[in-house]
Amino acid sequence: MAHDNSIREEAVAWAVRTSDPAFADWDSFTQWLERNPAHAEIYDAVMADVDEAAEALPAVPLAANDEVIPPRQTIASRRGWLAGGMVMALAALCGIGLWQMSGGPRVIETDPGETRIVTVDDGSRIALGGDSAIRLDSSNPRLVTLERGQALFTITHDETRPFEVAVGTDRLLDIGTVFDVRLDNARMSVAVSEGAVQFNPDEQKVNVTPGHILTSAIGDSAYRLAAIPPAQVGEWLQGRLTFNDALLSDVAADLTRATGQKFDVSPAMMTRRISGSVLTAPVKADPKSLGPLLGVTITPTVEGWSIEAP
Repeated sequence: MAHDNSIREEAVAWAVRTSDPAFADWDSFTQWLERNPAHAEIYDAVMADVDEAAEALPAVPLAANDEVIPPRQTIASRRGWLAGGMVMALAALCGIGLWQMSGGPRVIETDPGETRIVTVDDGSRIALGGDSAIRLDSSNPRLVTLERGQALFTITHDETRPFEVAVGTDRLLDIGTVFDVRLDNARMSVAVSEGAVQFNPDEQKVNVTPGHILTSAIGDSAYRLAAIPPAQVGEWLQGRLTFNDALLSDVAADLTRATGQKFDVSPAMMTRRISGSVLTAPVKADPKSLGPLLGVTITPTVEGWSIEAP
């Protein structure tokens, strides 16, 4: 039974990825199917459940900018995939919690390995990653505070009522956007795949545009702006994590949040950096599989798993 459950988790992760119009890694998907005869059978069952669940769901309003997106851009648009019945159906299959803002609690939290989708009345959506928390302002539904962890925002733009995210002492102002915000170890980052976000509109006034990520220590006026492939923004919601010269401490935090498995690093390894890309479902099923994928050593500990880089 545990074996079947791990295969189903992998199948759900592949269902999420292959349902994305921008998906192109068909060779890896084919290799996964051929690795075990049960893979294709369980994947087909998952997709059948998705189709059935999507048909049973009511129509969901598109959370989009005011501008019309040309067909070619729509194909590559993450918003097109996040909106509609597919996410809702996969939410039911994956145990993703769905929550409507009106009448709900003030603080929404997730456990490690859990994801929740928060739907705002105007059609905007917030995908909350594992071990994360947001605080909502009951008097202003266009204001959200990220208290810890990571969240992907798909926002309906309204120039008269801009959407604002507070992250520690920093503020992010939506300019019609899909953007991912992270708060870990007193450092924040915001990465944009569509539209733009203004970082601290009353101070630095930095516009973060698609394909860019801004990082800053909380309480520090300094910041760093770098490039990021737009397809990597919010990819954790599709069951993938990509690390580009990332601190090992951040890698451990991301893996813990996404898989629910406790990953840690020794103090001596905190500032080591690695690069690589992994699917989270296989790592959740077998944490030791992370070793050859990222070129690290994984050893069991009392609380979970330790990551060491060469």
